[in-house]
Amino acid sequence: MVSSKERVSSQNFCTKHDLEAFEDQRLAPYAIKSFYATRQRNIRSEGRIHDYRTEFQRDRDRILHSRAFRRLKHKTQVFVATEGDHQRTRLTHTLEVSQMARTLCRALSLNEDLAEAIALGHDLGHTPFGHIGEEVLHGIMSGQDDLDGLLDFMTLGNPGGFKHNCQSLRVVDLLEKRYEEDGLNLTDETRIGILRHTSLPDDMTYQAFESKKFSVKGPLFLEAQVVSIADEVAQQAHDMEDGLRAGLVDLEKIERLRIMKEMIRKIHPDYHATRSRFLKQNMLVRGTIHVLLTDILVNSAKKIKEWGSREGIISSEQFYQRLNDFPSDLIEFSRKGKGLFQELKEFVYREIINSYEVNIMDGRAIHFIRNLYKAYYNNPRQLQDWVLLRYAHGRREAYLRDIPLKEVGRKIHKLQDDPVFLRLISDHIAGMTDKFAMDEYRKLYLP
Repeated sequence: MVSSKERVSSQNFCTKHDLEAFEDQRLAPYAIKSFYATRQRNIRSEGRIHDYRTEFQRDRDRILHSRAFRRLKHKTQVFVATEGDHQRTRLTHTLEVSQMARTLCRALSLNEDLAEAIALGHDLGHTPFGHIGEEVLHGIMSGQDDLDGLLDFMTLGNPGGFKHNCQSLRVVDLLEKRYEEDGLNLTDETRIGILRHTSLPDDMTYQAFESKKFSVKGPLFLEAQVVSIADEVAQQAHDMEDGLRAGLVDLEKIERLRIMKEMIRKIHPDYHATRSRFLKQNMLVRGTIHVLLTDILVNSAKKIKEWGSREGIISSEQFYQRLNDFPSDLIEFSRKGKGLFQELKEFVYREIINSYEVNIMDGRAIHFIRNLYKAYYNNPRQLQDWVLLRYAHGRREAYLRDIPLKEVGRKIHKLQDDPVFLRLISDHIAGMTDKFAMDEYRKLYLP
């Protein structure tokens, strides 16, 4: 590693090596350093003379410029993206997770660039219409939903299930196309952080993860742990705010939660003197975020210090030697904070996620996604050209629209017996925005 005391650049700007030296100087011994980052493939120079980004900055930029990232602005978080101008979308959720993760990482002297890259990429594989879309696709792709007898899983077997974090990795490794090779060629550190920002069920079989340094079920470095918990905090805080704005829950009911009472007592003593309900809502939301992040920060800093002292970790070299034995629970709430957060989470589910209004939207989403899948499976020629071309290229077979008419029926039957084709439909639907999915449904089913 470049010494932190060296300034290796003779330029009037910071080079990649300078930035790596700054990391060595500024970040904690237990932070992931970009100097050690690995990729599946080398980065092509493409005529670049100067290199002034770290490996994780490059990951962040590749994600930001991807089409999958841009589509997040039209994907539902909880409330359908077309239902209002101020409801969260999957994109605003992603940005809030990134902000919280960077805040925690800076305070803990961890690698902000890595956390930002993971946060920006963590939901790229999310379906339209929020988590209900994920549940519908998992039902189909795990063999639980045969679409009213359409799919013969005795022949097809188990297609492998669907989980949005696995799909996010699939997007950055395979589906996004900006270079000669498939995918974005991100670092292994960013990839494992994306994959493991939420739990991995044991029955997931389709998403392989190849890395010499990291395993799917093994220890998880701190920056990835930070993104995982920031995702949870952001989700509950903004779902509460969106529920308030939508009128699904009363302000007075939220005020009775223990976390709200503590927040009002600690940081908003003049809360009850505020006459504006709008300002009170804002106080509750930002106060909740502050209380939760502060609890995480104080508790995690204590646990990290205790672990470092116990293991004698004083250098990055020592940390990397112990990377495969690293605890995966150093970034977490205190016991009290965990109780406050759990109460908030249960409240949000009971009063907002389980509400009549949200379930009406979820019911429509189930109908849309199941029937889109049915249409594409029944007649693959209803898929867009580029989807069929991707299948033909991947299978090294003839493009469906080029096949003579008398052979089309046989080819379609072959497609319908191919689990790869089922995954192709799943990929296509998962990548849709809410609007695109609804427009497709109208074209396929409405006069």
